[in-house]
Amino acid sequence: EVSDMKQSFYVYNNGDLKRKDNTLQFTNHDGEKRDIPVERISDIYVMSEMSFNTAFINYISQYGIPMHFFNYYNFYTGSYYPRETLLAGRLLVRQVEHYTDYEKRIVLARKFIEAAADNIYRNLRYYNGRGKDVSVYMKEVDSFRKQIGSTTTIESLMGVEGNIRKQYYAAWNIIINQEISFEKRVMHPPDNMINSLISFVNTLIYTKAVSYTHLRAHETPEHLV
Repeated sequence: EVSDMKQSFYVYNNGDLKRKDNTLQFTNHDGEKRDIPVERISDIYVMSEMSFNTAFINYISQYGIPMHFFNYYNFYTGSYYPRETLLAGRLLVRQVEHYTDYEKRIVLARKFIEAAADNIYRNLRYYNGRGKDVSVYMKEVDSFRKQIGSTTTIESLMGVEGNIRKQYYAAWNIIINQEISFEKRVMHPPDNMINSLISFVNTLIYTKAVSYTHLRAHETPEHLV
């Protein structure tokens, strides 16, 4: 049984994407073809060398499907968004309103960090219960996340977040148990396998969040903040 829920379409092989009647068709460089029902696609991730024409772009635009592009090393390079999802900048205006109102901004910022800290603590608890002794890091993270609600500036909140992530990343060598010597977060460029993994996953989360934001903006703009 096929679910009616839309899904992301990831392309890892080189080839061509084109419109075929009322659906999409992917053809790899060996000539193998695969039809993809356009109604089932929420967004497209291109992780390879891909060819497509304006007819294809116009078609996915009708369905509000964004495309996200990654280079040879799977680093995020940019996105295409159908015009209909931008809604004349209404979403951007609301975002700016929250950024310029410091009280609204600090409330949202705390929510972001609280969610991240809760996920971090949950991950540590998961591995701690499966033979990885990270209880020391759990205790430190728990102590720092209790300070989030009392922060009154973005700078102090960023300091708390930095301490939480420092403890979290320090636990990764125990969790992964490989000779990688992961000591700190390095992004430009990542200096080892763990930093590369974090950068890659972060870009996937970023593009997924952007896709969802623009999808919601297209559906119910008057309710967005």
